[in-house]
Amino acid sequence: MSAGAPSERVPEFLDAWRMVAARRGVEGRLPLSSLTRLEGSLLDTEGDVRFALDFDRDSLQVPYVELRIEAELPLECQRSMERFLLPVQIVQRLGLIRDEAEEAALPPGYEPLLVPEDGELRTAELVEDELILVVPVVPVKPGSEAVERDWPATQVEQEPAGSSRANPFAVLSALKKSDK
Repeated sequence: MSAGAPSERVPEFLDAWRMVAARRGVEGRLPLSSLTRLEGSLLDTEGDVRFALDFDRDSLQVPYVELRIEAELPLECQRSMERFLLPVQIVQRLGLIRDEAEEAALPPGYEPLLVPEDGELRTAELVEDELILVVPVVPVKPGSEAVERDWPATQVEQEPAGSSRANPFAVLSALKKSDK
């Protein structure tokens, strides 16, 4: 995937079985704004995704598509609440299967991709699915300080349970007794 490659029109649909038979591939760019399912996980949709999809059969004649994806995803750090770009580089081999029973026959290292009866795969969906899987549940900017350093525990919080200090609920107990 060369950064200066001319932008070709990326086909919306690919016939998986024809692509495998011809040992073909496609590469291109997609704007982040076109990936609507991913959009909710991002802070904004500035930027694009570079990808290559290569279809072939391995030495065991298993049909596959190899995805290579590069992007910088704009996320909000949950420690600093600042925007940061998460660099993403994915190389994933998906074993093409016609029904779920074929999944068990895939070699190690392959993720299954159930191909519809008509053989058509949506290019953008393949790329978007892989990006959705790499977005962290709690995004944290690399190198940001740990929360514990920003708000150290007070001395009272650090004392072991059952220490000689008064029970914080003793006041509630006293209030309850005075109601009677």
